[in-house]
Amino acid sequence: MMQSQEQPVGKITFSILLALSLSHCLNDLLQSVISAAYPLFKDDLGLSFAQIGLITMVYQFAASVFQPITGIFFDKHPVAWSLPFGMTFTMFGLLSLAYASTLYWILGSVFLIGIGSSVLHPEASRITFLASGGKRGLAQSLFQVGGNLGGSLGPLLVALLVAPYGRENLAIFAIVALVAIVLMYPICKWYKAYLNQLKQQQRTVKKAMHLPLPKDKTIITIGILLILIFSKYIYMASMTSYFTFYLIHKFGVTVQESQLYLFIFLLATAIGTLMGGPIGDRIGRKYVIWASILGAAPFSLLMPHATLEWTIILSFCVGLMLSSAFPAILLYAQELLPTNLGLISGLFFGFAFGVAGIASAVLGNLADQYDIETVYNVCAYMPLLGLVTWFLPDLKKYK
Repeated sequence: MMQSQEQPVGKITFSILLALSLSHCLNDLLQSVISAAYPLFKDDLGLSFAQIGLITMVYQFAASVFQPITGIFFDKHPVAWSLPFGMTFTMFGLLSLAYASTLYWILGSVFLIGIGSSVLHPEASRITFLASGGKRGLAQSLFQVGGNLGGSLGPLLVALLVAPYGRENLAIFAIVALVAIVLMYPICKWYKAYLNQLKQQQRTVKKAMHLPLPKDKTIITIGILLILIFSKYIYMASMTSYFTFYLIHKFGVTVQESQLYLFIFLLATAIGTLMGGPIGDRIGRKYVIWASILGAAPFSLLMPHATLEWTIILSFCVGLMLSSAFPAILLYAQELLPTNLGLISGLFFGFAFGVAGIASAVLGNLADQYDIETVYNVCAYMPLLGLVTWFLPDLKKYK
């Protein structure tokens, strides 16, 4: 059975896009609390780097494998109130994590938080596409920058509210989840009205679906995009999971100082994300992908050999360049398969999270076997995989 093609509304809906961006901000703030609290769990429970990697892998597994599944499900059976449903999982996971006293308890808690993320990302990305009014790059960047900003705030808030007082203060973040659920209410109302209008249109009009590339070229192109995601998120995993440990080990900074420096890196990713979508609308998504992934290579290659001050500057540059790629990659993929927005969003968000999770586990073992500096010497070469962008077709030629 052929699926109907969901079309953006006629005019960009900034109020819904702003609510989606804020929801994404709060969601990713809550998700980033996990990695920001790693030093606290490591000290309290005596965890190894390999066990830290295992926690990340379990979280990313829940947040990745289920994303394409939820995407496919909601492609076929749209549900207007899916966003608060997912956030409820996150809220209970955070409450559990605050009082976790064993490794298995931590693993169960982060699994619940990951499930919440697996619902939000494909569904919120779909609604962002629909509310874009055709300005897809701008809309996706607004959505993504909310997530990156939230991800950058998480470590800062953990440093201020949790590190000085104890892990139990992680329960404070359950209040943030409640705020997010309230914020999602107008989004759900708007989406419900859109779905009702779509049903009425389907009764009277059946639009022929048009795909820009033949099936075989579409599959190959999706594979190239996934390679690019692979290169980006292996490096991002090294930063989000182990950058604080790297700074503590190499430069002797405190836990709070390391979290502040991680905040600077994550803030750069928010700025880069905001820039990537609109620039892609103007000059083409392929050029943004070229510049962002391959352009990060000089900075990543220099960073393992830099002083503390230059390490922070170079990490900012890497975050700024790499983060501009994801909106362009995701929109490129959505334009390849416009009839499967949930599947594509779930696949790419899920693959990104999955790569990050596996990479965190592998890099944790590498750090245990050698040292934490080896991780950054190895990962420095990952942005060079941006060279495969050469093989991406120009979609404008096929329209």
